This record gives sequence, C-alpha cells and structure tokens, in this order.
Amino acid sequence: MNFRELKRIVLGSKAKMVYSPMNGEVFPLAKSKDPVHRKKMLGKGVLIIPREGNVFAPFDGKVEMVYETQHALGLVSDDGVELMIHVGLDTVKLNGKHFKAHVKNGQKINKGDLLLEFDIEKIISEGYEIEIPIIITNTADYSSIEILAKGTISINEEMIIIYSQ
Repeated sequence: MNFRELKRIVLGSKAKMVYSPMNGEVFPLAKSKDPVHRKKMLGKGVLIIPREGNVFAPFDGKVEMVYETQHALGLVSDDGVELMIHVGLDTVKLNGKHFKAHVKNGQKINKGDLLLEFDIEKIISEGYEIEIPIIITNTADYSSIEILAKGTISINEEMIIIYSQ
C-alpha cells in the first residue's frame, strides 16, 4: 500500500474525487500557454490536450454556468467541489462557433453525462490553441488537492482527489 492509498483510507468520506471529463493527455497547469492558468490564479487543476471533442460530467452535481459562447462550463459537485472546464485559449472570440452545449444553467448532471461538444480541427484551423484547463475554483476550501492523472487519460478515470480541511 502506498501513501496515497493509505491517506485515502484514513480520510475516507472527506476525500472527493474528480474524474476525467474527456480522453486526452494530461499536463500540469504550469504547461499552459495562458499565464492566468499557468500561475494557478483561478485555482489548482490540470491541463488536458483532448483526443476528441466531447466533455463529460466529471462527477454528480449541477451546472452552475454554461458560458454564452459555450466554450466553458462552471460545475459544482454534490459535495461542493467547484470546477471550471475551459475549452481552448481565447476561444470566447469564436462566439459559440464550433461548440454545442448539451446542458443549461442549473441542470442536474450525473458522472459521465455528455455536457459539451466541440470541433477540435475547426477550432485549430481558426488559429486557436486547444488546451483545456480543468480548475478547482474553490481550491482554498480544501486542505489538499492531489493530481492523480499523468500522461494519457480516459473518460471517467480518476483524475484529481481533494481532501477536506
């Protein structure tokens, strides 16, 4: 048994899990081309370079916000984790072009539900980066946030574990 497994057993219900919302390659936020994400100004998390243009619910909870341009989502888990998923850099300038939200503000979600579709090739062809920061926006509410994922990740795979104070 390693330290992470022991910590999980000891903390039990205080541990909250965020599962991968997509298939892709995981990188530390420090690799982001956006200084706001790179410096973790919005919170801790990961960066994913997607293999497909789908975003799935990373936990049970609700949709706090679907941005009008459909390039980003704000989610809250049933146990209080606030999460932002932001598709691409400066993609707000696309005004919703190449994005299709499958959810609306206030909607209940279950882990694995399809939340958003986007066209990777078209977004890149318009000159935008396709990195996707996934950020715990209420990082300060927790004693520890551990990134579990490294390298290739698949939908619903354990990605981030969060420990309550």
